[in-house]
Amino acid sequence: MKNIKAIVLLFLAVVIGLAAAVYAAGWVSQQGGIASNKVVVAAVDIELGSKVTPQMLSTVDWPSGAMPPGAFKDVKELQDRVVKASILRGEAVLEGKLAPAGTQGGLSAVIAEGKRAMTVRVNDVVGVAGFALPGNHVDVMLNTQQDKDGKDGEARQISKTVLENVLVLAVAQEASRDETKPKVVNAVTLELSLEDSEKLDLARNVGTLSLVLRNQIDKKSVKTAGVTKKQLFGEAPVKIADKPKPVAARPAIARSKPVELPPAQCVEVIQHGTRALNCF
Repeated sequence: MKNIKAIVLLFLAVVIGLAAAVYAAGWVSQQGGIASNKVVVAAVDIELGSKVTPQMLSTVDWPSGAMPPGAFKDVKELQDRVVKASILRGEAVLEGKLAPAGTQGGLSAVIAEGKRAMTVRVNDVVGVAGFALPGNHVDVMLNTQQDKDGKDGEARQISKTVLENVLVLAVAQEASRDETKPKVVNAVTLELSLEDSEKLDLARNVGTLSLVLRNQIDKKSVKTAGVTKKQLFGEAPVKIADKPKPVAARPAIARSKPVELPPAQCVEVIQHGTRALNCF
């Protein structure tokens, strides 16, 4: 009886093993039949602004039906191209992450078309305690003395946001966007339009600047009038009395000349020794 059970178990094991072998052979044959192409990937981590060399790249087999758009098949096609976005090891090198052909390496290669890079001096407070890292977006706030008001002749201190949603290109001399650890630096490079570059240049010469860190997905623009010292402390603004308006002169009323009456005729009357003069 025991021998029969052992034989049955042995038979079942053989059957299961054969089934597994057949399934594995079929899966391998299916995988071998999938069409594939060579795709260039990064052999090492490539920082933005770096010039690509053949030693940084390798090729792997990639399924033809899942080819990423903009991929390259030959390493020679990437000779001396510049990376404008960091590429991790094993990641496919795509055209969208490369600067135009002929671009030289460095920070200028990662500046968007029509934009400019401008550096401002910061400290641990202005630089948001080092959390304003490359790839983040910030607002630029200005604190300054406003021009004297013509009514009361008083210069008002005001804080106002002058630039919004500005991309941080680099902090100090580093432009890597892969790190999240804060860095306290003395300079931050921002990506601006030419008009915003002029605003920032004027702002840093007329007052003190502060960077305000934005949420990475918040793209909304908020317009404010700024805050003055009186508004900060809740003081009611002094109302200036309006100057009295000049009263328009009334038109002169033409007066009519008095009517001249004809001379009266008088008669002297003597009655009972009394003299009287009657005029009519």
